[in-house]
Amino acid sequence: MDIILLLDAIILGLVEAASEFLPISSTGHLIIVGDFLKFTGVRAETFEIFIQLGAILAVVWIYRHRLLHVVRSLSTDTASSRLAVNLAVAFLPAALLGFFLHKYITHYLFNPVTVAAALVAGGIAILLIEHYAGAPRVQTVDGMDWRAALKVGLAQCLSLFPGVSRAGATIMGGMVVGLSRFAATEFSFFLAIPTMFAATFFSLYKARHDLVASDIPLFAVGFVAAFLGGLAVVRFLLAYVGRHSFIPFAYYRIVFGGLLLLYFHYYPWIGSS
Repeated sequence: MDIILLLDAIILGLVEAASEFLPISSTGHLIIVGDFLKFTGVRAETFEIFIQLGAILAVVWIYRHRLLHVVRSLSTDTASSRLAVNLAVAFLPAALLGFFLHKYITHYLFNPVTVAAALVAGGIAILLIEHYAGAPRVQTVDGMDWRAALKVGLAQCLSLFPGVSRAGATIMGGMVVGLSRFAATEFSFFLAIPTMFAATFFSLYKARHDLVASDIPLFAVGFVAAFLGGLAVVRFLLAYVGRHSFIPFAYYRIVFGGLLLLYFHYYPWIGSS
């Protein structure tokens, strides 16, 4: 296995971890970094799908005790059953929309120019929400009802557009409907579990004919990098939201997206060829 390719796998795994749970768009960053590394095409697309499993398993590991409690007490604990219902309600809108629009989205929207534009637009949206969102009415995930969960789920549909950010859409959506930053962030983590597992396995099933045994080392390295990086990023974000706003991420998106628009104006995207 080419050592350079393994280094690319580590870089992309860490990029996935860093951008999956922060409101800056993992899909967008993977498209862009993959283009810079000249790691594109069907193989790269399948790799990027696979390493999402590493990132989401980091969330499962961090919340393993809470998740086990929910499973074990689903029929006896009100908070557990409410969380399960809320996750199901929030999961369905994007799952249904993604199922029917998957081919259109991947064919027409997966390119750095649309991603860069979405980064800028999303950054502006974060600034507006941080400025105009009222005082939170719900301080913890346990205080959510199904109506708030549905609204967060509808907000998650925006993340089907590459560059919007699933985390950004759900966290900002949560804040708009009255969740505290911490509650919105934690619910975003919980919602990521069914959403990312479903999206990843659906995409891997469609790409099953592109999976080859010789890619196992490459995929394994990226998976481990995404998992370890995900552990660090989730813990960082949980500590961060208790004391800070998301405004720095908004400015990052605007500046980064603007620079990318300039870059790809002069150096066209090499695409998946």
